[in-house]
Amino acid sequence: MNRRVRVEIHGIVQGVGFRPYIYRLAHQFQLTGSIHNSESGVFIEVQGPGEDVDAFLKALPIEAPPLARLDEIDLAEIGLREESEFQILGSTRSDSANTLISPDIATCEDCARELLDPADRRYRYPFINCTNCGPRFTITRSVPYDRKQTSMAAFPMCARCQAEYDDPLNRRFHAQPNACWDCGPQVGLVDKNGAQQSGDPIAEAVRLLREGRILAIKGLGGFHLAVDASQQVAVHELRRRKNRGEKPFAIMVEGIATALSLCHVSDEEAALLQSPQRPIVLLTKRSAQFDVLAPDGNQLGIFLPYTPIHHLLFAHGGSPALVMTSGNLSEEPIAIDNSEAIARLGNIADSFLVHNRDILLRCDDSVVKHLSGAAQFARRSRGYAPAPIRLRESLPPILAVGGELKNAICISRGRYAFLGQHIGDLENLSAFDFFQESISHFQKILEVRPEIIAFDLHPAYLATQWAKKQQEPKLVGVQHHHAHIASCMAENHLTDRVIGIALDGTGYGTDGQVWGGEILVADFRSFHRAGHFDYVGMPAGEQAVRAPWLMAVSYLWSTFGEEWRDHAPAALLANVTPVRIRIAEKLLQTGRLAQTSSCGRLFDAVAALTLGRTRVTYEAQAAVALEACCSFNIDHGAYPFALSETNPECVRIDTRPLFAAIAEDLRLGVAAPIISSRFHAGLVNILAEATSRVAQRTGLQRVCLSGGSFQNAILAQGLESQLTGHGLQVYKHTQVPPGDGGLSLGQLLIAANSG
Repeated sequence: MNRRVRVEIHGIVQGVGFRPYIYRLAHQFQLTGSIHNSESGVFIEVQGPGEDVDAFLKALPIEAPPLARLDEIDLAEIGLREESEFQILGSTRSDSANTLISPDIATCEDCARELLDPADRRYRYPFINCTNCGPRFTITRSVPYDRKQTSMAAFPMCARCQAEYDDPLNRRFHAQPNACWDCGPQVGLVDKNGAQQSGDPIAEAVRLLREGRILAIKGLGGFHLAVDASQQVAVHELRRRKNRGEKPFAIMVEGIATALSLCHVSDEEAALLQSPQRPIVLLTKRSAQFDVLAPDGNQLGIFLPYTPIHHLLFAHGGSPALVMTSGNLSEEPIAIDNSEAIARLGNIADSFLVHNRDILLRCDDSVVKHLSGAAQFARRSRGYAPAPIRLRESLPPILAVGGELKNAICISRGRYAFLGQHIGDLENLSAFDFFQESISHFQKILEVRPEIIAFDLHPAYLATQWAKKQQEPKLVGVQHHHAHIASCMAENHLTDRVIGIALDGTGYGTDGQVWGGEILVADFRSFHRAGHFDYVGMPAGEQAVRAPWLMAVSYLWSTFGEEWRDHAPAALLANVTPVRIRIAEKLLQTGRLAQTSSCGRLFDAVAALTLGRTRVTYEAQAAVALEACCSFNIDHGAYPFALSETNPECVRIDTRPLFAAIAEDLRLGVAAPIISSRFHAGLVNILAEATSRVAQRTGLQRVCLSGGSFQNAILAQGLESQLTGHGLQVYKHTQVPPGDGGLSLGQLLIAANSG
């Protein structure tokens, strides 16, 4: 007996080859019907013998294209129709906008093979793509995802491309960026004045890189600045011109073999490197050969080519490893427009490899590491944004604006939370403009008008100030570390109260002090502070973030009082002028200065004492160096801390025993790797003990780990292991960064439950 079934699918099903897949599947089972995209998903109707319809429905999710994500499949029996074929219909508009736009995807194997095939009509065409790869998010103006809604609308297809586009059995059926040499975008090489340079643009770009020149190269979500990674003079010059300080550079390598020659690569890390998202993967160096690229840590950021232009740069016989860093000045947004890039990067790049396909939204590279059996984001952006986090329940439309550092916004629509791409630190006007641009673009492509805006409590944050100026929606302020724990809860689908360990550098506390080493008992509605590191003063306030010696002096003062100098290493006192030390001392004597419980500042102080780190040029630099020098293969013991429970509702972690022990080891000449090992072990021990006490007092067994300090693998893995050994269930981040890049997801859930 014949049946007709209507199938409604929500998820990532546009721009990923889903309609031609359904077309082929329907033909395989000889079914009639139709499929079309709309703003609320994909709608399929199939008709035929009941057993064939059942076989179609069984195969549908199993054999779906690799880039598709099927979150909901709703079925309904409907009446039979007179028809003789299965059709792919045009996109429609509807009242609800639930379509999920696919992220930008790296060049697939089929396109990469055609790119280098002299017999193929797209041989060496720098914009080859198909339904399985290429740009999506960064070229999309609005939904539905059709060519006229993208920046490819400026390039009418030639007859041959149009025929591929219209053929349901072709790999390029409805590939919106489909193009070729005859009808699509083109590349060009220009100098810093915008003047066209002669010759094959890519071959000339490779020649310039071999000569040690700095190039700006336009990619999917913006420009990279590139140099040959093997030429140290060129790398140093790029660092100088970009004002990069000592912050690590990422390296793009031609293939997995080159990655293996530079770094230790596990099977899981190799899978991340070769995934369709092509993130930068943090890998352990094999040698000090590339210390100029990452001078502080023992890891290199490695990634593989993800656009045809990248593949061609390596195919022309260039260096097997290129520095590919964001096309910006330090702390500015990545450049996306040709004229903008020339204006902003003209003092950095010698030449510009550009193209004439507009990038509609900036999207920097994603950065991940493999940690404790799962991928962990340091930065979630290209390849992942705007793929949403599926929530446990449907929410009203909410905009969460994140924090000041590593900003990323989040917008809810139904059961989805759309975490935006990495915006960066909101420390200048251009970054703030990008922040506002992202809010506007997401509201447009998601067709969402927020009813609530959530923001951080810190009154000086630009995102907070922007939120408070909005007139119509309800405004909800969210404490920073509560948002961290809520973010971890959200991605793990937890709703009941948990113990949350939030460790980071800075967060505005409800008492007006600087928090950052917190144990909370929390759900989405409320939290209370169940534990924290003891407060110490921050001499010179926020200046202490860039000058770790200030925190070293503060902790020594807290431990030894006015005799602190007797316990300070000579190197620390020698590397700071006596005048500055006396000023810090005076500030500590008065006691009238900001107080902090920050785990980040604790790391800074230990690094300053142990490694002589008096200044840093980027966030967490001292902590990265301290982790890198740690001798963790041998048990060197653990430094002591102390617990104080003068308030039965809140355990305090006393750091004075720690600094007394460090001072004694420094006096005895104990090596820095051993001091680092003992510090990490002691930190893990005291956090596990304090958390266990909170668990015993509250009866809670679930623990969420969040905050930027959990980028430290020794801390993250050690604490998870100890907590699990104590019988507690540990939850961590795998979908959003543990640092402030995931903050807005937590803000969103707390705002939704604010009453």
